[in-house]
Amino acid sequence: SVKLASLLKYWQLQGENVCFVFGGADGMTDALKQRAKMMLRLSSSTLPNGMVRVLLTEQLYRAVSILNHHPYHRE
Repeated sequence: SVKLASLLKYWQLQGENVCFVFGGADGMTDALKQRAKMMLRLSSSTLPNGMVRVLLTEQLYRAVSILNHHPYHRE
């Protein structure tokens, strides 16, 4: 969460557009992977897309909370 918060802050300061893409059970194509500037993993497990959306939303919420100096229980 802290690392994602740092990335989020960097992207904001750089004015970068960010797009999160998640693939199906077979992953993503090599062409898509080659176009990516960065690849992140929420889990080593294969997760349903609905769960991935919830996990990503929660992680982004937590990252924004950290950037806004909200207490984080892991620090």
